[in-house]
Amino acid sequence: MIALVAMLLAALAARAALIRLARSSATGLSDLRVKTFRHIHRLSALHIQSERRGALVSRVTSDVDTMQHFMEWAGVGMIVGVAQLLLAGTVMLIYSWKLTVVVVVGVVLYGIMLAWFQRILARAHDQVRGRVATSLSAIGEAISGLLVIRAYGAETATLARVDDALDRQFEDEYRTGKLGAVLFSSAELFAGALTAAVLVAGIWLGVENGITAGTLLAFLFLVNLLVQPVQLLVEALDTAQSAGAGLRRILGVLDSAIDVPDPVAPEPLPAAGLDVTFADVGFVYPGGEPALVEVSARVAAGQRVAVVGATGSGKTTFAKLVTRLLDSTSGEVSIGGVPVDRVRFEELRARVAFVPQEGFLFDADIRSNVRYGKPDASDSELLAAFVDLELDQWLDGFPLGLDTPVGERGSSLSAGERQLVALVRAWIADPDLLVLDEATSAVDPALEVQIRRAIERLTAGRTSITIAHRLSTAEASDEVLVFEAGKLVERGTHSQLLAAAGPYADLYADWERGTSL
Repeated sequence: MIALVAMLLAALAARAALIRLARSSATGLSDLRVKTFRHIHRLSALHIQSERRGALVSRVTSDVDTMQHFMEWAGVGMIVGVAQLLLAGTVMLIYSWKLTVVVVVGVVLYGIMLAWFQRILARAHDQVRGRVATSLSAIGEAISGLLVIRAYGAETATLARVDDALDRQFEDEYRTGKLGAVLFSSAELFAGALTAAVLVAGIWLGVENGITAGTLLAFLFLVNLLVQPVQLLVEALDTAQSAGAGLRRILGVLDSAIDVPDPVAPEPLPAAGLDVTFADVGFVYPGGEPALVEVSARVAAGQRVAVVGATGSGKTTFAKLVTRLLDSTSGEVSIGGVPVDRVRFEELRARVAFVPQEGFLFDADIRSNVRYGKPDASDSELLAAFVDLELDQWLDGFPLGLDTPVGERGSSLSAGERQLVALVRAWIADPDLLVLDEATSAVDPALEVQIRRAIERLTAGRTSITIAHRLSTAEASDEVLVFEAGKLVERGTHSQLLAAAGPYADLYADWERGTSL
């Protein structure tokens, strides 16, 4: 009866311990996932663009999963195994220190072999984690680029690329599995060899050295108790190496410096309208040529400014510095008289809005996407925003209205319709400074008119900087900044720059010829 009660108590205690371990590991790893994800979001746009998307996703998903598998069983198994090893070794020492020396020598030699082998296994697991990231990137691109793949009949080439990535992952996983099998088999060999060594040593020492038949049998039982945790530890070592590889990749992200950090001693922006000042600003992309060279300019509060220039002239870099997606490598960018690197991101994002050339939408409905501009906006506010931008009739064209699903990355809408939603999102955010990467070149004429009308209303009464791909936007601006090879070469009104017959006049003439064809 006492034994039955003891067994039940032991089973309940084991169940409680496992539940607590599972909860603790799940909580800790969930926190690690969140911390890693938040750190990734704090990295600069330049850093994110230099990484494969699948590699970053794998840090938050599969790399953490390897650690979860280890913590749920192998971790506690290693703790119990080490405790059992110490207990068995202590009892062995009491029975016979001479036979214990044989066991210690065997364990030390095996431990040296394991230390050498685990370095090989660690490299193999590191390579597997890298292959997993590559496979996720290849699969993700193949899915997100499905329409382009079908349009160009590139299914065979794409499938070959994905197959190659998966085959390489399989080869590395298979190789790592074989190494793990060798490691596990070595534990079996170690157990047999150690038992044989103790048996031979016990017989050789004999009764004259205090090794009786009973002592030898008891010692062999203790050897068995020692070998079992060793085998468990060896099996757990393979899982530990996989978890270690995942942890190293996660720490690689967490150790990445935040190259565009939130200021330690922030300064508030002025309550009134915001102006923008560039003072001898330069920027160089890593390993590249200067994108901006000693740019000095001022955009007055409430002014509409167009930024024009050939591809690669520095227009987009100029816009990213204004919104602090990047930090300048020289000079200073100020907004409202405050250096932009001294403004808290929370305040900067609330006062400065950026509308990219391709309006990115999340896989939700129109309502949710617009609310990214103002999370607490009511439906009446959302509808009023469409009315203010004269887009209410366009919205009424959808039977579900605000409930219309837009699909992943807005795939259910056209490029122009995605841009309209992005403009409403910027409008409801009510920024003091608006930076737009104009996107009207790939839309049909009807939507182009709606987009231009919405942009005119959106920029009215607030400071705006527009990267103008169509120079008709520059015509309607208060001032035009002309970039060439990273330098600000001209500035003035549209008519002034045409009269100057400089780089802008040449750009405008080329644009007119292109539109007339």
